[in-house]
Amino acid sequence: MKRSSVAIVGAAESTRMGKIIDVSETGLQIDSALNALEDAGLKPGDIDGIATAEAAPADLAFLLGIKPRWIDGTSVGGAAFMLHVRHAAAAIESGLCETVLIVHGESGRSRVGWFHPFGPASLIGQFDMPYGMAGAPNIFTLPALRYMQEFGVSEEDIARVAVVQREWAMGNPRATLKDPVTVEEVLASRMVAWPFRKLMCCLVTDGGGAIVLTKAERAKDFPQPPVYLWGAGEAAETSLTGIAWLEDPIRPGVIRESGRLAFESAGINHSDVDHLMIYDAFAHTPLFGLEGLGFVDYGEAASFVSDGHTRPGGSLPMNTNGGGLCYMHSGMYGMYAIQESVRQLRGVAPAQVENCEVSVAHGFGGFFSACGTLVLGNST
Repeated sequence: MKRSSVAIVGAAESTRMGKIIDVSETGLQIDSALNALEDAGLKPGDIDGIATAEAAPADLAFLLGIKPRWIDGTSVGGAAFMLHVRHAAAAIESGLCETVLIVHGESGRSRVGWFHPFGPASLIGQFDMPYGMAGAPNIFTLPALRYMQEFGVSEEDIARVAVVQREWAMGNPRATLKDPVTVEEVLASRMVAWPFRKLMCCLVTDGGGAIVLTKAERAKDFPQPPVYLWGAGEAAETSLTGIAWLEDPIRPGVIRESGRLAFESAGINHSDVDHLMIYDAFAHTPLFGLEGLGFVDYGEAASFVSDGHTRPGGSLPMNTNGGGLCYMHSGMYGMYAIQESVRQLRGVAPAQVENCEVSVAHGFGGFFSACGTLVLGNST
């Protein structure tokens, strides 16, 4: 892909987030899509490409009144929307379409019209669930415990990630959890699956978001400041739930490869990054992301967070909306990470990072089975 040949010209989340018992997943998708189109000053008829995950993109296009000539239904879990951006950029560059709408909506808490991918015939249904690996908390304990043992990371170190996320959420009116919290309070919260306490686990909410992409040469014709795609990467290693099959569960190669592709295509170094969003389904995943993307060496992320580098005023502001731990997490969080990167680069984030010009948004799909990385900038 060519750097800055494509730009995000519309971005918005669902009107409501949290517990929404009167709107289905489809309704959340429609709401998010219309909000993003309004943000871009467009109508459904202006869109000729559409992408979404788990939902059927053709059904969504029909409901919105869009007749696409490019469709992407890639579904790899929470990182899917990073992959959609990369695929849409390639499609726009090659002339397959001109303006793409990427949509997410999920009733993760209320389960109104909820799509469930883990039925008895799925891989997890056949080979994991019969042996006790039935949910995200106890699946993700495997790499977390191995990581703690190998690198000497403590429960307090992991709890501190949640504390820093809360510091960012305190400045975000839409965040679910906004009250300050201490390491001791995190460790005192209810045990879910050791070492994860409740406040180390992501929220379970309803909501959605959508973005609009088009050619960079058109970007300044839209009402909002454009956010340019500098680089992108994606990679996969195992099935959606195949964390036990990773070659190295504490140094997942998918993170390295996705990040490498994104940074190389953007032509930047780590020192160029002003802002970072790393999918935080649990408090340990930002540590894996910091290391896998190469911001710190393996085993150094916990001390990097403890030293204050990722908190407000730090050298690498991370998860500035409060993340999946404090802001919202409907199940596939990648869209919300992109939304916060866009807000920061537009200069309109509730907890705005000063002089933010380059943001990296990284998503995990499943349990380190797939990754997507975006490098975004507010200039070409």
